Amino acid sequence: MDQWAKASGLNRRALLRRAGAAATGLVALPLSACEARNSLFSADGAGANPLAIPKLDQGIVEQGERVFRLSISAGQKEFAPGVASPTIGVNAPYLGQTLEMRRGERVQLHVDNGLDEGATVHWHGFELPAAADGGPHQLIRPGARWSPSFEVRQRASLYWYHSHLHRGTGPQVYAGLAAPIYVRDDEEDALDLPSEYGVDDIPLIVQDRLLDSSGKLLYPQNMHAQMMGVRGNRLYVNGTQNAVFDARTGLLRLRILNGSNARFYDFSLSGGQTMQLIVSDGGLLERPHAVRSLRLAPGERAQVVVDLSEGRPLSLVATSPDNSRGMMGGDGGGMMGGGMMVRRRDDTEMDEPFRVLDIRPSGSSPQRKLLPQLAALPAIDPSLAVRTRRFVLDMGMMGGGMSINGASMNMNVVNERVPVGQWEIWEIANASMMAHPFHIHNAQFRVIDRDGRAPPPLETGFKDTVIVNPREQVRVLLRFEEYTDPDLPYMYHCHILEHEDAGMMGQFLVVNS
Repeated sequence: MDQWAKASGLNRRALLRRAGAAATGLVALPLSACEARNSLFSADGAGANPLAIPKLDQGIVEQGERVFRLSISAGQKEFAPGVASPTIGVNAPYLGQTLEMRRGERVQLHVDNGLDEGATVHWHGFELPAAADGGPHQLIRPGARWSPSFEVRQRASLYWYHSHLHRGTGPQVYAGLAAPIYVRDDEEDALDLPSEYGVDDIPLIVQDRLLDSSGKLLYPQNMHAQMMGVRGNRLYVNGTQNAVFDARTGLLRLRILNGSNARFYDFSLSGGQTMQLIVSDGGLLERPHAVRSLRLAPGERAQVVVDLSEGRPLSLVATSPDNSRGMMGGDGGGMMGGGMMVRRRDDTEMDEPFRVLDIRPSGSSPQRKLLPQLAALPAIDPSLAVRTRRFVLDMGMMGGGMSINGASMNMNVVNERVPVGQWEIWEIANASMMAHPFHIHNAQFRVIDRDGRAPPPLETGFKDTVIVNPREQVRVLLRFEEYTDPDLPYMYHCHILEHEDAGMMGQFLVVNS
Protein backbone atom coordinates (compact mmCIF):
# COMPACT_ATOMS: atom_id res chain seq x y z
CA MET A 1 0.00 0.00 0.00
CA ASP A 2 1.45 3.43 -0.91
CA GLN A 3 1.93 6.39 1.39
CA TRP A 4 -1.28 8.09 0.22
CA ALA A 5 -3.36 4.94 0.68
CA LYS A 6 -1.91 4.33 4.14
CA ALA A 7 -2.70 7.80 5.36
CA SER A 8 -6.19 7.90 3.86
CA GLY A 9 -7.13 4.47 5.10
CA LEU A 10 -7.56 3.09 1.59
CA ASN A 11 -6.40 -0.26 0.34
CA ARG A 12 -6.61 -0.43 -3.45
CA ARG A 13 -7.10 -4.20 -3.49
CA ALA A 14 -9.97 -3.82 -1.06
CA LEU A 15 -11.34 -0.97 -3.15
CA LEU A 16 -11.27 -3.13 -6.26
CA ARG A 17 -12.87 -6.08 -4.49
CA ARG A 18 -15.66 -3.84 -3.28
CA ALA A 19 -15.98 -2.18 -6.68
CA GLY A 20 -16.29 -5.54 -8.38
CA ALA A 21 -18.90 -6.68 -5.90
CA ALA A 22 -20.79 -3.41 -6.27
CA ALA A 23 -20.71 -3.68 -10.05
CA THR A 24 -22.36 -7.09 -9.87
CA GLY A 25 -24.99 -5.82 -7.45
CA LEU A 26 -23.79 -7.92 -4.50
CA VAL A 27 -23.18 -5.07 -2.06
CA ALA A 28 -24.17 -1.45 -1.68
CA LEU A 29 -22.12 0.85 0.51
CA PRO A 30 -24.03 4.13 0.93
CA LEU A 31 -22.40 7.50 1.45
CA SER A 32 -21.95 8.17 5.14
CA ALA A 33 -23.50 11.29 6.58
CA CYS A 34 -20.09 12.92 6.98
CA GLU A 35 -19.24 12.25 3.31
CA ALA A 36 -22.39 13.88 1.93
CA ARG A 37 -22.75 16.71 4.47
CA ASN A 38 -21.98 20.41 4.04
CA SER A 39 -21.79 20.80 0.29
CA LEU A 40 -19.86 23.95 -0.60
CA PHE A 41 -20.87 24.22 -4.25
CA SER A 42 -22.32 27.72 -4.16
CA ALA A 43 -22.26 31.05 -5.91
CA ASP A 44 -22.45 32.82 -2.56
CA GLY A 45 -19.41 34.73 -1.33
CA ALA A 46 -16.59 36.19 -3.36
CA GLY A 47 -13.26 34.53 -4.03
CA ALA A 48 -10.88 34.97 -1.14
CA ASN A 49 -7.77 32.98 -2.08
CA PRO A 50 -5.27 34.00 -4.76
CA LEU A 51 -5.34 31.48 -7.60
CA ALA A 52 -2.36 29.12 -7.42
CA ILE A 53 -0.69 28.93 -10.82
CA PRO A 54 1.51 25.88 -11.42
CA LYS A 55 5.18 26.62 -11.87
CA LEU A 56 6.23 26.65 -15.52
CA ASP A 57 8.83 23.99 -16.38
CA GLN A 58 10.48 24.54 -19.77
CA GLY A 59 12.98 21.74 -19.31
CA ILE A 60 16.63 21.92 -20.31
CA VAL A 61 17.91 21.38 -23.86
CA GLU A 62 20.55 18.64 -23.86
CA GLN A 63 22.07 17.18 -27.05
CA GLY A 64 19.19 18.42 -29.19
CA GLU A 65 16.38 17.22 -26.91
CA ARG A 66 14.32 19.15 -24.40
CA VAL A 67 14.70 17.18 -21.18
CA PHE A 68 12.26 17.18 -18.26
CA ARG A 69 12.89 15.53 -14.90
CA LEU A 70 9.75 14.55 -13.05
CA SER A 71 9.48 12.97 -9.62
CA ILE A 72 6.25 11.35 -8.42
CA SER A 73 6.00 11.44 -4.66
CA ALA A 74 3.58 11.42 -1.75
CA GLY A 75 2.70 14.80 -0.26
CA GLN A 76 0.17 16.63 1.85
CA LYS A 77 -2.35 19.39 1.18
CA GLU A 78 -4.84 21.31 3.30
CA PHE A 79 -8.11 21.05 1.37
CA ALA A 80 -9.73 22.55 4.46
CA PRO A 81 -7.75 25.08 6.54
CA GLY A 82 -5.64 23.43 9.23
CA VAL A 83 -6.45 19.86 8.11
CA ALA A 84 -3.72 18.10 6.12
CA SER A 85 -4.68 15.28 3.75
CA PRO A 86 -2.28 12.86 2.04
CA THR A 87 -1.80 13.51 -1.68
CA ILE A 88 0.34 12.64 -4.71
CA GLY A 89 2.25 15.22 -6.72
CA VAL A 90 4.82 15.57 -9.50
CA ASN A 91 7.67 17.85 -8.40
CA ALA A 92 5.11 19.28 -5.97
CA PRO A 93 3.05 18.07 -2.98
CA TYR A 94 -0.16 18.07 -5.08
CA LEU A 95 -0.66 18.14 -8.87
CA GLY A 96 2.45 19.17 -10.80
CA GLN A 97 4.28 21.74 -12.85
CA THR A 98 3.13 22.91 -16.27
CA LEU A 99 5.45 21.46 -18.91
CA GLU A 100 6.09 23.71 -21.90
CA MET A 101 7.36 22.40 -25.24
CA ARG A 102 7.20 23.28 -28.93
CA ARG A 103 5.82 21.44 -31.88
CA GLY A 104 8.53 19.75 -33.93
CA GLU A 105 11.14 19.37 -31.19
CA ARG A 106 12.15 16.16 -29.49
CA VAL A 107 11.56 15.76 -25.78
CA GLN A 108 12.76 13.27 -23.22
CA LEU A 109 11.10 12.87 -19.86
CA HIS A 110 12.78 11.14 -16.92
CA VAL A 111 10.00 10.06 -14.56
CA ASP A 112 11.01 8.74 -11.12
CA ASN A 113 8.43 6.89 -9.03
CA GLY A 114 8.90 7.71 -5.35
CA LEU A 115 5.67 6.01 -4.26
CA ASP A 116 5.39 2.64 -2.55
CA GLU A 117 3.23 1.36 -5.42
CA GLY A 118 3.43 1.32 -9.18
CA ALA A 119 2.37 4.33 -11.24
CA THR A 120 2.12 5.40 -14.86
CA VAL A 121 2.17 8.81 -16.57
CA HIS A 122 0.08 9.19 -19.73
CA TRP A 123 0.66 12.14 -22.08
CA HIS A 124 -2.99 12.84 -22.81
CA GLY A 125 -3.68 14.02 -26.37
CA PHE A 126 -0.24 13.23 -27.79
CA GLU A 127 0.60 11.27 -30.94
CA LEU A 128 3.64 9.21 -30.02
CA PRO A 129 5.10 5.67 -30.03
CA ALA A 130 3.13 3.12 -28.03
CA ALA A 131 6.13 2.50 -25.77
CA ALA A 132 6.07 6.20 -24.78
CA ASP A 133 2.28 6.51 -24.37
CA GLY A 134 2.25 6.03 -20.60
CA GLY A 135 -0.77 3.75 -20.58
CA PRO A 136 -1.22 0.75 -18.27
CA HIS A 137 1.51 -1.24 -20.05
CA GLN A 138 4.19 1.34 -19.18
CA LEU A 139 4.21 0.62 -15.45
CA ILE A 140 6.84 2.46 -13.38
CA ARG A 141 7.61 0.29 -10.39
CA PRO A 142 8.39 1.81 -6.97
CA GLY A 143 11.86 3.34 -7.00
CA ALA A 144 12.20 2.95 -10.79
CA ARG A 145 12.70 5.50 -13.56
CA TRP A 146 10.93 5.64 -16.93
CA SER A 147 12.49 7.74 -19.71
CA PRO A 148 10.28 8.03 -22.81
CA SER A 149 11.44 10.15 -25.74
CA PHE A 150 9.40 11.36 -28.71
CA GLU A 151 8.83 14.15 -31.22
CA VAL A 152 6.17 16.71 -30.33
CA ARG A 153 3.71 16.39 -33.22
CA GLN A 154 0.80 18.23 -31.64
CA ARG A 155 -0.59 21.58 -32.66
CA ALA A 156 -0.31 24.33 -30.09
CA SER A 157 -2.84 23.73 -27.32
CA LEU A 158 -3.35 22.64 -23.71
CA TYR A 159 -2.69 18.96 -23.06
CA TRP A 160 -2.09 17.18 -19.77
CA TYR A 161 -0.32 14.31 -18.09
CA HIS A 162 -1.89 12.02 -15.54
CA SER A 163 -1.88 8.54 -14.06
CA HIS A 164 -3.16 5.69 -16.21
CA LEU A 165 -2.51 2.85 -13.77
CA HIS A 166 -4.49 -0.28 -14.58
CA ARG A 167 -7.51 -0.36 -12.23
CA GLY A 168 -5.94 2.45 -10.20
CA THR A 169 -6.25 5.55 -12.38
CA GLY A 170 -9.16 7.00 -10.41
CA PRO A 171 -7.49 6.97 -6.96
CA GLN A 172 -4.13 8.27 -8.24
CA VAL A 173 -5.54 11.15 -10.31
CA TYR A 174 -7.88 12.02 -7.43
CA ALA A 175 -4.88 12.18 -5.09
CA GLY A 176 -3.14 14.62 -7.44
CA LEU A 177 -1.18 12.77 -10.12
CA ALA A 178 -2.14 15.18 -12.92
CA ALA A 179 -0.80 18.44 -14.42
CA PRO A 180 -0.96 20.60 -17.59
CA ILE A 181 1.20 20.63 -20.71
CA TYR A 182 1.51 23.67 -22.97
CA VAL A 183 2.48 22.99 -26.58
CA ARG A 184 3.33 26.10 -28.57
CA ASP A 185 4.03 26.57 -32.29
CA ASP A 186 4.77 29.23 -34.89
CA GLU A 187 1.22 29.27 -36.26
CA GLU A 188 -0.27 30.30 -32.95
CA ASP A 189 2.59 32.67 -32.11
CA ALA A 190 1.78 34.69 -35.24
CA LEU A 191 -1.76 35.46 -34.04
CA ASP A 192 -0.85 37.79 -31.16
CA LEU A 193 -3.12 35.94 -28.74
CA PRO A 194 -2.66 36.43 -24.99
CA SER A 195 0.30 34.16 -24.28
CA GLU A 196 2.27 35.37 -21.24
CA TYR A 197 2.08 32.49 -18.80
CA GLY A 198 0.58 33.44 -15.47
CA VAL A 199 -0.22 36.99 -16.62
CA ASP A 200 -2.76 36.87 -19.45
CA ASP A 201 -2.55 33.12 -20.24
CA ILE A 202 -3.80 31.06 -17.31
CA PRO A 203 -4.26 27.27 -16.92
CA LEU A 204 -7.33 26.27 -14.90
CA ILE A 205 -7.41 22.67 -13.66
CA VAL A 206 -10.99 22.30 -12.39
CA GLN A 207 -11.55 19.46 -9.91
CA ASP A 208 -14.16 18.54 -7.34
CA ARG A 209 -13.07 16.78 -4.16
CA LEU A 210 -15.01 15.12 -1.34
CA LEU A 211 -14.14 16.06 2.24
CA ASP A 212 -15.50 14.52 5.42
CA SER A 213 -16.84 16.58 8.32
CA SER A 214 -13.32 17.04 9.70
CA GLY A 215 -11.98 18.40 6.39
CA LYS A 216 -10.08 15.24 5.33
CA LEU A 217 -9.96 14.19 1.69
CA LEU A 218 -12.06 11.09 0.96
CA TYR A 219 -12.05 8.72 -2.02
CA PRO A 220 -15.40 6.94 -1.61
CA GLN A 221 -15.61 3.21 -2.25
CA ASN A 222 -19.40 2.74 -2.33
CA MET A 223 -21.49 1.46 -5.21
CA HIS A 224 -22.77 4.93 -6.07
CA ALA A 225 -19.20 6.15 -6.61
CA GLN A 226 -18.35 3.17 -8.78
CA MET A 227 -21.45 3.61 -10.95
CA MET A 228 -21.60 7.38 -11.28
CA GLY A 229 -17.90 8.10 -10.77
CA VAL A 230 -16.42 9.89 -7.78
CA ARG A 231 -17.92 13.36 -7.27
CA GLY A 232 -16.95 15.83 -4.59
CA ASN A 233 -18.62 18.43 -2.42
CA ARG A 234 -15.99 21.15 -2.89
CA LEU A 235 -14.49 22.75 -5.97
CA TYR A 236 -10.81 23.53 -6.51
CA VAL A 237 -9.01 25.29 -9.35
CA ASN A 238 -5.30 24.46 -9.49
CA GLY A 239 -5.84 23.19 -5.95
CA THR A 240 -7.32 26.56 -4.81
CA GLN A 241 -10.79 26.88 -3.30
CA ASN A 242 -12.70 30.18 -3.62
CA ALA A 243 -10.05 31.35 -6.08
CA VAL A 244 -9.52 34.93 -7.24
CA PHE A 245 -7.21 36.24 -9.99
CA ASP A 246 -6.04 39.85 -10.28
CA ALA A 247 -5.88 40.57 -14.01
CA ARG A 248 -3.56 43.23 -15.38
CA THR A 249 -4.53 43.04 -19.07
CA GLY A 250 -7.59 43.83 -21.16
CA LEU A 251 -7.80 40.33 -22.65
CA LEU A 252 -7.45 37.23 -20.51
CA ARG A 253 -6.95 33.75 -21.95
CA LEU A 254 -8.28 30.90 -19.83
CA ARG A 255 -7.15 27.36 -20.65
CA ILE A 256 -9.77 25.21 -18.95
CA LEU A 257 -9.15 21.54 -18.19
CA ASN A 258 -11.86 19.40 -16.65
CA GLY A 259 -9.57 17.38 -14.38
CA SER A 260 -12.38 15.88 -12.31
CA ASN A 261 -12.81 12.14 -12.10
CA ALA A 262 -16.45 12.14 -13.19
CA ARG A 263 -18.23 15.49 -13.00
CA PHE A 264 -19.35 17.37 -16.11
CA TYR A 265 -19.39 21.21 -16.06
CA ASP A 266 -21.24 23.92 -17.95
CA PHE A 267 -18.99 26.98 -17.73
CA SER A 268 -20.18 30.56 -18.26
CA LEU A 269 -19.42 34.15 -17.21
CA SER A 270 -21.43 36.03 -14.62
CA GLY A 271 -23.95 38.45 -16.06
CA GLY A 272 -24.28 36.44 -19.26
CA GLN A 273 -21.17 37.96 -20.85
CA THR A 274 -19.90 36.12 -23.90
CA MET A 275 -16.55 34.35 -24.09
CA GLN A 276 -14.55 33.91 -27.27
CA LEU A 277 -13.94 30.19 -27.78
CA ILE A 278 -10.67 29.81 -29.70
CA VAL A 279 -9.18 26.35 -29.05
CA SER A 280 -10.47 22.80 -28.50
CA ASP A 281 -8.54 19.74 -27.25
CA GLY A 282 -6.08 19.57 -30.09
CA GLY A 283 -5.53 23.12 -31.29
CA LEU A 284 -6.93 26.31 -32.78
CA LEU A 285 -10.42 26.49 -34.25
CA GLU A 286 -10.89 28.09 -37.65
CA ARG A 287 -12.31 31.23 -36.07
CA PRO A 288 -13.37 32.55 -32.65
CA HIS A 289 -16.89 31.63 -31.55
CA ALA A 290 -18.81 33.90 -29.18
CA VAL A 291 -20.36 31.53 -26.64
CA ARG A 292 -22.31 32.07 -23.42
CA SER A 293 -21.75 28.58 -22.07
CA LEU A 294 -19.33 25.73 -22.59
CA ARG A 295 -19.76 22.09 -21.55
CA LEU A 296 -16.68 20.04 -20.69
CA ALA A 297 -16.59 16.40 -19.59
CA PRO A 298 -13.65 14.84 -17.71
CA GLY A 299 -10.55 14.92 -19.89
CA GLU A 300 -11.81 17.65 -22.24
CA ARG A 301 -10.13 21.03 -22.61
CA ALA A 302 -11.12 24.36 -24.12
CA GLN A 303 -9.58 27.80 -24.34
CA VAL A 304 -11.55 31.02 -24.14
CA VAL A 305 -10.61 34.69 -24.24
CA VAL A 306 -12.41 37.04 -21.84
CA ASP A 307 -12.73 40.78 -22.51
CA LEU A 308 -11.86 42.83 -19.40
CA SER A 309 -11.42 46.18 -21.17
CA GLU A 310 -14.29 47.84 -19.26
CA GLY A 311 -12.55 47.09 -15.95
CA ARG A 312 -15.56 45.41 -14.32
CA PRO A 313 -15.01 42.39 -12.05
CA LEU A 314 -16.65 39.18 -13.19
CA SER A 315 -16.70 35.50 -12.33
CA LEU A 316 -16.25 32.28 -14.24
CA VAL A 317 -19.16 30.21 -12.97
CA ALA A 318 -20.44 26.71 -13.64
CA THR A 319 -23.26 24.32 -13.12
CA SER A 320 -22.96 20.56 -13.12
CA PRO A 321 -25.34 19.01 -15.66
CA ASP A 322 -26.98 15.70 -14.90
CA ASN A 323 -25.25 13.27 -17.25
CA SER A 324 -27.53 10.34 -16.44
CA ARG A 325 -31.11 9.37 -17.19
CA GLY A 326 -32.85 7.34 -14.52
CA MET A 327 -29.53 6.12 -13.17
CA MET A 328 -28.67 5.62 -9.53
CA GLY A 329 -28.06 8.84 -7.61
CA GLY A 330 -27.37 10.20 -4.17
CA ASP A 331 -27.46 7.65 -1.41
CA GLY A 332 -27.59 4.69 -3.74
CA GLY A 333 -30.97 5.32 -5.30
CA GLY A 334 -33.82 2.89 -5.22
CA MET A 335 -34.85 -0.13 -7.26
CA MET A 336 -38.30 0.01 -8.79
CA GLY A 337 -40.17 -2.82 -10.35
CA GLY A 338 -38.79 -4.04 -13.64
CA GLY A 339 -35.30 -2.80 -12.83
CA MET A 340 -36.03 0.92 -13.29
CA MET A 341 -33.61 3.12 -11.37
CA VAL A 342 -34.86 6.32 -9.74
CA ARG A 343 -32.48 9.17 -8.99
CA ARG A 344 -32.16 10.61 -5.52
CA ARG A 345 -30.33 13.78 -4.65
CA ASP A 346 -27.28 14.08 -2.45
CA ASP A 347 -25.19 17.03 -1.38
CA THR A 348 -22.62 16.49 -4.11
CA GLU A 349 -25.16 17.45 -6.80
CA MET A 350 -25.45 21.04 -8.03
CA ASP A 351 -28.40 22.84 -9.53
CA GLU A 352 -27.39 26.47 -8.92
CA PRO A 353 -24.38 28.20 -10.49
CA PHE A 354 -21.25 28.30 -8.35
CA ARG A 355 -18.10 30.36 -8.68
CA VAL A 356 -15.08 28.77 -10.30
CA LEU A 357 -12.89 31.88 -10.37
CA ASP A 358 -13.39 35.54 -9.50
CA ILE A 359 -11.54 37.86 -11.89
CA ARG A 360 -10.61 41.36 -10.72
CA PRO A 361 -9.28 43.68 -13.46
CA SER A 362 -6.80 46.38 -12.46
CA GLY A 363 -8.83 48.97 -14.40
CA SER A 364 -10.19 49.76 -17.82
CA SER A 365 -7.95 49.35 -20.86
CA PRO A 366 -8.16 49.87 -24.63
CA GLN A 367 -10.38 47.30 -26.28
CA ARG A 368 -8.47 44.74 -28.32
CA LYS A 369 -10.05 42.51 -30.94
CA LEU A 370 -9.18 38.96 -31.89
CA LEU A 371 -8.38 38.16 -35.50
CA PRO A 372 -11.45 36.93 -37.41
CA GLN A 373 -9.55 33.86 -38.65
CA LEU A 374 -7.38 31.63 -36.47
CA ALA A 375 -6.35 28.48 -38.36
CA ALA A 376 -6.87 26.84 -41.71
CA LEU A 377 -8.26 23.41 -40.82
CA PRO A 378 -8.60 20.63 -43.39
CA ALA A 379 -12.15 19.85 -44.43
CA ILE A 380 -13.84 16.86 -42.79
CA ASP A 381 -14.24 14.37 -45.64
CA PRO A 382 -15.84 11.06 -44.55
CA SER A 383 -15.33 9.69 -48.08
CA LEU A 384 -11.63 9.32 -47.23
CA ALA A 385 -12.45 6.48 -44.83
CA VAL A 386 -11.80 2.96 -46.08
CA ARG A 387 -13.32 1.31 -43.00
CA THR A 388 -15.87 1.96 -40.27
CA ARG A 389 -15.46 0.52 -36.77
CA ARG A 390 -18.23 0.51 -34.18
CA PHE A 391 -17.80 0.84 -30.40
CA VAL A 392 -20.79 0.36 -28.11
CA LEU A 393 -20.46 1.64 -24.54
CA ASP A 394 -22.54 -0.07 -21.88
CA MET A 395 -22.79 -0.36 -18.12
CA GLY A 396 -25.00 -3.42 -17.65
CA MET A 397 -27.62 -3.83 -14.95
CA MET A 398 -26.83 -1.82 -11.80
CA GLY A 399 -23.62 -0.64 -13.48
CA GLY A 400 -22.23 -4.16 -13.58
CA GLY A 401 -20.13 -5.18 -16.55
CA MET A 402 -18.67 -1.85 -17.67
CA SER A 403 -17.88 -2.71 -21.26
CA ILE A 404 -17.17 -1.71 -24.82
CA ASN A 405 -18.62 -3.99 -27.49
CA GLY A 406 -19.70 -6.36 -24.73
CA ALA A 407 -16.18 -6.88 -23.35
CA SER A 408 -14.46 -5.47 -20.29
CA MET A 409 -10.82 -4.43 -20.38
CA ASN A 410 -8.36 -7.32 -20.47
CA MET A 411 -4.67 -6.46 -20.51
CA ASN A 412 -3.97 -9.63 -22.52
CA VAL A 413 -6.55 -9.03 -25.25
CA VAL A 414 -6.03 -6.74 -28.24
CA ASN A 415 -9.48 -5.65 -29.37
CA GLU A 416 -8.59 -3.92 -32.66
CA ARG A 417 -5.75 -3.86 -35.17
CA VAL A 418 -5.65 -0.63 -37.16
CA PRO A 419 -3.45 -0.17 -40.26
CA VAL A 420 -1.17 2.85 -40.08
CA GLY A 421 -2.04 5.76 -42.39
CA GLN A 422 -5.58 4.50 -43.06
CA TRP A 423 -8.51 6.89 -42.73
CA GLU A 424 -11.31 5.36 -40.69
CA ILE A 425 -14.68 6.31 -39.24
CA TRP A 426 -15.22 5.25 -35.66
CA GLU A 427 -18.86 5.09 -34.62
CA ILE A 428 -19.22 5.43 -30.85
CA ALA A 429 -22.66 4.42 -29.62
CA ASN A 430 -23.89 4.73 -26.05
CA ALA A 431 -26.24 1.93 -25.00
CA SER A 432 -26.34 3.07 -21.37
CA MET A 433 -28.45 5.69 -19.60
CA MET A 434 -25.44 7.86 -18.72
CA ALA A 435 -23.25 10.14 -20.84
CA HIS A 436 -19.64 9.02 -21.28
CA PRO A 437 -16.58 10.99 -22.47
CA PHE A 438 -14.78 8.73 -24.97
CA HIS A 439 -11.00 9.21 -25.26
CA ILE A 440 -8.77 7.74 -27.99
CA HIS A 441 -5.01 7.56 -27.46
CA ASN A 442 -2.48 8.55 -30.13
CA ALA A 443 -4.95 10.59 -32.19
CA GLN A 444 -6.52 13.97 -32.72
CA PHE A 445 -9.76 13.23 -34.55
CA ARG A 446 -12.55 15.26 -36.17
CA VAL A 447 -16.19 14.91 -35.20
CA ILE A 448 -18.37 14.19 -38.25
CA ASP A 449 -21.79 14.28 -36.61
CA ARG A 450 -24.00 13.38 -33.65
CA ASP A 451 -26.94 11.24 -34.73
CA GLY A 452 -26.57 12.89 -38.12
CA ARG A 453 -26.47 16.44 -36.71
CA ALA A 454 -23.55 18.83 -37.20
CA PRO A 455 -21.27 19.19 -34.16
CA PRO A 456 -21.28 22.33 -31.96
CA PRO A 457 -18.44 24.90 -32.20
CA LEU A 458 -16.19 23.17 -29.64
CA GLU A 459 -16.23 20.02 -31.78
CA THR A 460 -15.41 21.66 -35.11
CA GLY A 461 -11.66 21.43 -34.46
CA PHE A 462 -9.35 18.64 -33.37
CA LYS A 463 -10.45 16.48 -30.45
CA ASP A 464 -9.15 13.54 -28.47
CA THR A 465 -12.12 13.20 -26.08
CA VAL A 466 -15.78 13.47 -27.04
CA ILE A 467 -19.03 13.24 -25.06
CA VAL A 468 -21.43 10.50 -26.14
CA ASN A 469 -24.86 11.09 -24.63
CA PRO A 470 -27.30 8.32 -23.65
CA ARG A 471 -28.69 6.46 -26.68
CA GLU A 472 -26.61 8.64 -28.99
CA GLN A 473 -24.11 7.81 -31.72
CA VAL A 474 -21.13 10.03 -32.51
CA ARG A 475 -19.03 9.51 -35.64
CA VAL A 476 -15.41 10.63 -35.79
CA LEU A 477 -12.86 10.62 -38.61
CA LEU A 478 -9.30 9.67 -37.74
CA ARG A 479 -6.02 8.34 -39.01
CA PHE A 480 -2.96 7.09 -37.14
CA GLU A 481 -0.26 8.71 -39.19
CA GLU A 482 2.90 7.15 -37.79
CA TYR A 483 4.31 4.78 -35.14
CA THR A 484 3.51 1.11 -35.56
CA ASP A 485 4.13 -1.57 -32.95
CA PRO A 486 3.17 -5.24 -33.37
CA ASP A 487 3.00 -5.84 -29.62
CA LEU A 488 2.32 -2.70 -27.58
CA PRO A 489 -1.23 -1.34 -27.74
CA TYR A 490 -2.88 2.04 -27.23
CA MET A 491 -6.14 2.54 -25.32
CA TYR A 492 -9.63 3.83 -26.01
CA HIS A 493 -11.89 4.28 -23.01
CA CYS A 494 -14.45 6.23 -21.04
CA HIS A 495 -12.76 9.13 -19.24
CA ILE A 496 -14.97 8.83 -16.18
CA LEU A 497 -12.05 7.33 -14.33
CA GLU A 498 -14.03 4.89 -12.19
CA HIS A 499 -15.64 3.53 -15.38
CA GLU A 500 -12.22 3.13 -16.97
CA ASP A 501 -10.94 1.31 -13.88
CA ALA A 502 -14.02 -0.95 -13.88
CA GLY A 503 -13.45 -2.09 -17.47
CA MET A 504 -14.92 0.44 -19.95
CA MET A 505 -11.70 0.38 -21.93
CA GLY A 506 -10.24 -1.45 -24.90
CA GLN A 507 -6.88 -1.85 -26.66
CA PHE A 508 -5.74 -1.40 -30.25
CA LEU A 509 -2.52 -1.94 -32.14
CA VAL A 510 -1.36 0.32 -34.96
CA VAL A 511 0.20 -2.03 -37.49
CA ASN A 512 1.67 -2.03 -40.97
CA SER A 513 -1.03 -2.92 -43.49
